This record gives sequence, structure tokens and C-alpha cells, in this order.
Amino acid sequence: MNKRELIEAVCAELETTKSAAEETVNTVLQAIKDGVSSDDQVSIAGFGTWSKRSRAARTGRNPQTGETMQIKASKSVGFKPAKAWKDAVNGK
Repeated sequence: MNKRELIEAVCAELETTKSAAEETVNTVLQAIKDGVSSDDQVSIAGFGTWSKRSRAARTGRNPQTGETMQIKASKSVGFKPAKAWKDAVNGK
């Protein structure tokens, strides 16, 4: 499912216009982005948790030349699904 399909599913479920459904989806996604950026974590019970993760600086290789290079430390976002969701996906 991509974003367009998600908007269509929300539109059908809420029996609303596509523009209203798109606004709803965009608002939720922006709230998650803002929450992870400012609070380091967004947790939705029964769904999962988005959290900020740090990656240490490391040495890597350029795949074309084989030359070693330094990769800077960075931050990333990880998602951990809730146990109930993992159980549902695994048919438990």
C-alpha cells in the first residue's frame, strides 16, 4: 500500500472526500515526524513505536573503487511494531 492507496482507504472508511482524507493522513504523518524529531519517540498502543536511533561514525568502502572512506555519524528513525500487531501478522 502506498500513500495514495492509504488516502483512498481512509476516504472509503470515513465516507469523506479525498481531499479531507488526504489532509487527515498528512496531519497524522506530520505529527509522527514532529514527535520523533522533538521527543525522540512516538508510541501508539497496539500499533507500534517510532524512535530516533543514532548511528556511529564508521569506516566504509566505495563499491566502485574499493577505496576506504569515513562515514559520518548520523541519526535515523526506526519502527518497532506492537506485540499484538506482530502476532496478527504471524497468524497467532
